[in-house]
Amino acid sequence: MRKFALKVIDFFYPPFRRWFSLHTFRYLASGGITVSTGIVGYFIIFNYILHQQDVKIGDYLITAHIAALFIESGFTFAVGFMLNKYLVFTQSTLVGRIQLFRYATVYGTNILLNYALMKILVEGFQFFPSVAKALITIVLAISSYFSQKYFSFKVKKPKTP
Repeated sequence: MRKFALKVIDFFYPPFRRWFSLHTFRYLASGGITVSTGIVGYFIIFNYILHQQDVKIGDYLITAHIAALFIESGFTFAVGFMLNKYLVFTQSTLVGRIQLFRYATVYGTNILLNYALMKILVEGFQFFPSVAKALITIVLAISSYFSQKYFSFKVKKPKTP
């Protein structure tokens, strides 16, 4: 399955060779797949699983759009981790559970940064929400690449005596 997925992604690489290394292209492709599955997953969960109805858990009421976001985030987290681990950062020498913990740390940080930056840009600087979201997505995608490469899926250099 891994070889097939890489073959499909690599098939689309030649036109982008001038701008990106194969590794970076694979990261962008897996990120695009993750984002796409998140959008589709959110739509399905919100409309067909929750039927746009709020969720009551004990005394707490969770609005349908937030409940769908929570459920979709768990799914998107799993898809993103698997794609990064098995298609992009395959040279990592870290143990899987360490990769998972570090990926979760970066993922959680990005959610908080996304929220905070949206508040600042939209409410503070009066950006259009769509423009703010696009800018934040670009900045977080670039920072995530380096966070994943040098933290979550780090490759330890062999010790030389």
